[in-house]
Amino acid sequence: MHCPDAAQKPALGQSLARGPAGVALWHIERALTGADGWEPVKTWLAAATRADVIATDFACLTYGAPALAFVLHAAGADGQDRYRAARDQLDAATAALTHRRVAAAHARIRRGEAPAFAEYDLLHGLTGIGVHLLHHAPGDDALAAVLSYLVALTQPLAIDGEMLPGWWCAHDPHRLYTPGGHANFGMAHGITGPLALLAQALRRGAVVDGQHEAVATVTAWLDRWQQQGDLGPWWPEAITREEAAAGRPHVGRPGRPSWCYGTPGITRALQLAAIATADTRRQQAAENALAICLSDESQLDQLTDAGLCHGTGGLFQTVWRAAQDAQTPVLAAAARRLAAPFADQHAFEDTAFLEGAAGQALAQATALHDQAPASHWDAYLLIA
Repeated sequence: MHCPDAAQKPALGQSLARGPAGVALWHIERALTGADGWEPVKTWLAAATRADVIATDFACLTYGAPALAFVLHAAGADGQDRYRAARDQLDAATAALTHRRVAAAHARIRRGEAPAFAEYDLLHGLTGIGVHLLHHAPGDDALAAVLSYLVALTQPLAIDGEMLPGWWCAHDPHRLYTPGGHANFGMAHGITGPLALLAQALRRGAVVDGQHEAVATVTAWLDRWQQQGDLGPWWPEAITREEAAAGRPHVGRPGRPSWCYGTPGITRALQLAAIATADTRRQQAAENALAICLSDESQLDQLTDAGLCHGTGGLFQTVWRAAQDAQTPVLAAAARRLAAPFADQHAFEDTAFLEGAAGQALAQATALHDQAPASHWDAYLLIA
């Protein structure tokens, strides 16, 4: 992967999804596993930091200080203290912006307003920042602040005289304002992301008041909206006010089985929640739903690229991680079936992490070696 020259937009470098910061993760993984040296890492990190680092309230796991902090911590996943000075500065900036964003979110709740999903979601919101904190600063009070906010997010919200879930958004799934708003199910932008973070935190002993109840609230809501197809369970990507009032989605069949919005991401979150709460029945149900999804060629045929977000890369990595925790070998067998054709897919021309060659190469490395990533890069997807 060739490094971009200085003429390209320097601010894009801080994008973990689209810029050099994400490509640096691929080179960090290669360096940690001995496949290459650290010089390419230095080159891509230099490209990622040509502009002043963004630490405003716009910053998130995907962009700015938290994104770069995530990458620098990945570089030290082997216990070596690399980039410590820069990492400490980024961690401090991330903690400060976390408290500001949490305070703004609580103020919005007190006003009785519906959120935008960028307030709470994985890619742009507090859930994503919480992922970084859980893995790299678990003792920081900023993590407790995020978890307490997510607990508050699960409380019902009165909107236009109607009680709706606290994560009900004032816009549609494309971020355009719509009077009725929507509720989002996806791992990337919906309530599944907060569920996965709350569950992962429980598993690691990071617990705040109301956390168990919040997990129960979200899982019960997902139970309520689980649909039963010809082959097995599935969930809609989002529902509108009209669909909420009717008690059923307008779509009649599952969408693509992607990490970002589909059954794989949702069932991984449900599996994590079940493990965190020692609910073996729910764990088995989540794993069965995922296995059924993977046996449905009509769903698999909807995947048209090898990217992490909504392609075979994200599907494989999600299934592989779910298989490591599964009660039965069914998911491990499914991961092996997915690995063979995925490992041979041609790389993107775009080097991006989330929807390009860097992410594809990282998932293909997991498929090739059948080992967890040395850099823990897939924590970004909230599946690890």
